[in-house]
Amino acid sequence: MIIQPKIRGFICVTAHPAGCAAHVAEQIQYVQSQSPIIDGPKKVLVIGASTGYGLSSRITAAFACGAATMGVFFEKPSDGPRTATPGWYNSAAFEAQAKKAGVYSRHFNGDAFSDQMRRDVCKAIKEDWGQADCVIYSLASARRVDPKTGYIYKSAIKPKGSSYSNKTIDFENTQVVPILLEAASQQDVEETVKVMGGEDWQLWIEALTAENLLAPKSVTMAYSYIGPDVTKPVYRNGTLGAAKDHLEATAQRLDQLMRKHGGRALVSVNKALVTQSSSAIPFIPLYFVILMKVMKQKGLNEYCIHQMYRLFSERLYDGRPLSKISVDDHGRVRIDDWEMRSDVQEEVRHLWGQVDSGNLPKIADIQGYNEDFLKLFGFGFQGVDYNADVNPEVPL
Repeated sequence: MIIQPKIRGFICVTAHPAGCAAHVAEQIQYVQSQSPIIDGPKKVLVIGASTGYGLSSRITAAFACGAATMGVFFEKPSDGPRTATPGWYNSAAFEAQAKKAGVYSRHFNGDAFSDQMRRDVCKAIKEDWGQADCVIYSLASARRVDPKTGYIYKSAIKPKGSSYSNKTIDFENTQVVPILLEAASQQDVEETVKVMGGEDWQLWIEALTAENLLAPKSVTMAYSYIGPDVTKPVYRNGTLGAAKDHLEATAQRLDQLMRKHGGRALVSVNKALVTQSSSAIPFIPLYFVILMKVMKQKGLNEYCIHQMYRLFSERLYDGRPLSKISVDDHGRVRIDDWEMRSDVQEEVRHLWGQVDSGNLPKIADIQGYNEDFLKLFGFGFQGVDYNADVNPEVPL
């Protein structure tokens, strides 16, 4: 079939297998063009490994550190006229590249929140590795089934305390439009914390620890975001922020557990990027198209793979003892440092105050955002014939 992008709202419902493979290959080529990470991990479990920061973490581990990797994700194969999800094609491409390079790779496709998945992965680590020395937690989901009760928690993107209005971007019409978000209920807050907080991460680390599957001096890392003042009412001071606060508090508890064996549990605060999940957050896309313009002009723009290579090579595995990893006053690793530079944020605030539908194309990088968004689904890569007949059924 000939596969073209079909966009509905903030999601593309098609994905291109050759384009997704090109995206994976592009990221691999980037890390291979950099200096190898000699002191990097060698047996890495990535929970949420098929897209975004999780995928880039796995690529960095495998192709910059030479690490064996296991990836956990929940993706769907092609079904008749429907293509597979981009994460399915990404993971298939990663597996093919790892096999070609002679690097161990194994995947688990299913509910990462379930006890059964934890048992399956623990069994595989015990049989294949003995122990893991790095666990990356990078799950992004709108819902979570409680493994004990079966209750389905659903996350919400809302401000806390009171409703909030500001402006956002309507990409379909390329317009700046007003938006009003109603205040979250207490249940909204609690369920968002259950889905996106640190509870599941803690269950994974406890399960691995109970089976003695974490090597001495191992590292576990989860990803977070803080962002600027302009997004704070909806993000950091909203339901999502409550979940991130819980994640970071969990990191502090897990860090005490990991330090007993010379290891660390940390949260990395990453920069704002175009991802499938961030596209659904009000205000973030408008902020991001302005940020992208500013960072490109300053030569500071990064994508997931650049962030993850920098995280591994300059923060986690730069030759210093784990106890000396650079963190902020709250114990967080900051890889959003270029985004949050004072000169960058000052310019973004200035442009945010000016932006409207009339000057949007001049002030913001709309074209760059659209290109990056489509690349998430495998579209827009040079060397891929998008008019060719391709088989959407790719084995994994």
